Amino acid sequence: SPNAHTDEEIKLIKNYKYKNKDTGLVVLWVKLRRAGYKRSVTSLYRMMIKLKIYKKAPSKKKTYEPKAYQQMTYPGQRVQVDVKYVPMKCLTNELKEKGERYFQYTAIDEYTRLRILWFAKEHSTYESSEFAKIIVKRFPFKIEEIQTDNGFEFTNRLSYNTSIRDRKTKFEQTLEELGVKHKLIKPYTPRHNGKVERSHRKDQERFYYNKVFCSFEDLVNRAKYWIKEYNNFPMRPLKWLSPKEKYLEYINS
Repeated sequence: SPNAHTDEEIKLIKNYKYKNKDTGLVVLWVKLRRAGYKRSVTSLYRMMIKLKIYKKAPSKKKTYEPKAYQQMTYPGQRVQVDVKYVPMKCLTNELKEKGERYFQYTAIDEYTRLRILWFAKEHSTYESSEFAKIIVKRFPFKIEEIQTDNGFEFTNRLSYNTSIRDRKTKFEQTLEELGVKHKLIKPYTPRHNGKVERSHRKDQERFYYNKVFCSFEDLVNRAKYWIKEYNNFPMRPLKWLSPKEKYLEYINS
């Protein structure tokens, strides 16, 4: 058919697949696009199945059917925030011996999927309040609401000390000062903060898996390149736009 893959395209696909054996479909597609491949990820998938160079992942049976999650309709409507431990295996022995621990604070805008990362040596309500200020400053749009889990770095709601459960944390006070609403997810249901949770899996698979940092500054510097790559990477939920493109599409519409 006139729309069939050309011999050059097939050669390009085979060549890239050979050189990137363990690369997932979307990452491979992004690399091919940079090399001039113009077709959709679905076309690439079909062609690779046809060429018998891609194995279909077995479909996972879902037993739990979550209720429909409210979809955001503009940037800044809701931002999910969470903290991730920087894996210990990513620190040099010297840092481990010193007892160093690093924490990754993450904010993801639900509408555009744009993310901001910030690193700290502690995770407490003080660091969280600093991160709240950074979120408001760095995102290119107004933040209406921030959603978090019930961790002690965000809220006293689940504190063992019942007398402080109603006391506002520094983080909550800072959000009030910034005029940002705070939404807490239902206790023990991390899936309600699913976008930030999934983005942490991406960090694990594509950033942390093969890195060793020799200092806190080294981690911060290398993460700058990774977050830039993340915000420019096409995503299925955004109909294969990158978070940055999704934002530009919104402001130009």
